[in-house]
Order: sequence, then C-alpha cells, then structure tokens
Amino acid sequence: HSRDFAAAPKENIMCAATKGGLSLADVDVTKEAVIQGRVLRGGNPVAGAYVRLLDSGGEFTAEVPTSATGHFRFFAVDGKWTLRTLVPGASLDRTVVAARGSVAEIDVDVEAV
Repeated sequence: HSRDFAAAPKENIMCAATKGGLSLADVDVTKEAVIQGRVLRGGNPVAGAYVRLLDSGGEFTAEVPTSATGHFRFFAVDGKWTLRTLVPGASLDRTVVAARGSVAEIDVDVEAV
C-alpha cells in the first residue's frame, strides 16, 4: 500500500527524523518500511511531478504526486524497489531498498537526465 508524501537521497538511510525532509513524527518506523525523498531539477524542488513505485519485477505498485516542496513518501514491504520519476520532458529510474525499521531517503535530480 502507499501513502503520499516526500523524497530524499538514496545514499542516506536513516532511522530518525530527516534533515530538511518530511517529518516522521506520526510514523512508527519500527513497524514500517519507508521510502521518501524529493524530486529536484537543478537543485530546485519540482512540485507536481509523479513518482511511481515498481516492485522487483518492474510491476506498478503505487504512484504519488510530489508536494509543493518536491517531497514524496511511500510505505512499502521489505525489498528492492524502483522509483520511476516522471516530470515533463524527463523520466528517471532509481533503485532503492526498503526495510522495516528504516527510512530510505532519496533525492532524485532530473537535471542529470
């Protein structure tokens, strides 16, 4: 299942509130595998982009729009996932691993596409 919220960098995997990211105050990260982050273009947040969550077989699982600050959030089961970010003129896939008890933070900069 999914709930929509924001995004952050894949390289940062954290178990507490995120720096500049979405608040985890209402999320019990010991019971949830959270994937969240931001969509950026040239370092600036992209509002209204779409981020899709694809399972390990490439099948569509969920989609959320980014917030006004470019953020998104998914709640997923443990495993390897693909984030497909769609903005006008660009599409970018990034692999992320979700694990209950942790928060996978990933920033997706579509400027690099």
